[in-house]
Amino acid sequence: MRVEIVAVGTELLLGQIPDTNSQWLGERLAANGIPSYFHQHVGDNHQRIVLAFRTALARSDAMIVCGGLGPTQDDITRAALAEVMNVPLDRDEAIVSTIRSLFESRGRSMPDNNLLQADVPRGATIIPQTRGTAPGLICNVGLKVVYAVPGVPYEMTDMFERAVLPDLLRRQREAGETSVIRSRVLRTWGASESALAEAVADRFDELEKGGRVTIAFLASGIEGIKVRLTARGDDDDHALSMLVHEEEKVRALIEEKLGDIIFATDDQSMEDVVASQLSSRALTLAVAESLTGGLIASRLVNVPGASAWFRGGVVSYASQVKFDVLGVPEGPVVSGPAAEAMARGVRELLKSDIGLSVTGVAGPEEQDGQVPGTVFVGLSVGENLTHSALRLPGDRPRIRAYSAISALDVLRRALERPEYTRAK
Repeated sequence: MRVEIVAVGTELLLGQIPDTNSQWLGERLAANGIPSYFHQHVGDNHQRIVLAFRTALARSDAMIVCGGLGPTQDDITRAALAEVMNVPLDRDEAIVSTIRSLFESRGRSMPDNNLLQADVPRGATIIPQTRGTAPGLICNVGLKVVYAVPGVPYEMTDMFERAVLPDLLRRQREAGETSVIRSRVLRTWGASESALAEAVADRFDELEKGGRVTIAFLASGIEGIKVRLTARGDDDDHALSMLVHEEEKVRALIEEKLGDIIFATDDQSMEDVVASQLSSRALTLAVAESLTGGLIASRLVNVPGASAWFRGGVVSYASQVKFDVLGVPEGPVVSGPAAEAMARGVRELLKSDIGLSVTGVAGPEEQDGQVPGTVFVGLSVGENLTHSALRLPGDRPRIRAYSAISALDVLRRALERPEYTRAK
């Protein structure tokens, strides 16, 4: 059962909204052992939508269409499906009644435009709507099947779990196909995509010759490089067993050649890892930020329960604030000693176990004789003061974003060393 996803909407082509639906559907299909080899985007044009549908059905066994089921003039998925199926659209009065009741329950009258949502290609099966006004559709096209669901993610996910996935799995069983796909993502920071590829090159080539596990590299911008391992097994236990085995091999190769750059797995963020380290050691943290302007603190408070270990922060953007509030000695503020003084100052000021600081040059001009991208990260634990010097690429926004995650990575690595395992 090869499934193709077609996302309908000119706004997707224009980049006005991201296509999170296709991403979510791809993950859910893979998790259930259903391959998806193609995704398409198509604008709100009848003939181009028809072409996209026919292309998908020519190379796949099933198609999931997201969007174009609303009540406005540019919602033309139903009409395009009817043309592909070579059938007319019939108005379903039961759907009309359901939509009218939904409006009345909200104390509103139903606009006539919503009648369009009751037009159904003849022979199609309705997926009842429970979260919005648009019903979904299951349309048999010869030996293939089309699932049409709303583009609103809240509505789409409900229909997929409730109707589309069960029907796909039923068809898969009837075709005698059973397999499970499982993935594990290793998240890294501090190495390039090419360096990672070189580190696991031999293993990658070996798996490419044949096997049920694959390796892929996903560049994720300011969140680093992800290494995705995917295993196809006969059942869940089989897939997970292969995945665990392969993860051990890939981790060992990366650590041997690139060091401790793997900071998390799957959906864990850098701040999640730091939070876990601090919590397990019963340590508290305070941050002093210059060029990041509060980005680090913002990331930290995204973690639920951050108040248990995060004391707070000082955005010491102006040099005088560094001198007056954090006790940094007069002189250059873009330096290792200044970063150390900032870390100590904020730790003492907010009475935390650890002080973390960042100072540097985001650009475009130099400061204190330092070029843009020069960043110093300071750490203070008791009487122990250290700093790390970094050179980060990019324009001003990227340097600031890279500085925030890099500072957290410095803290992560420090917390793994014995001298940082508990407060002094």
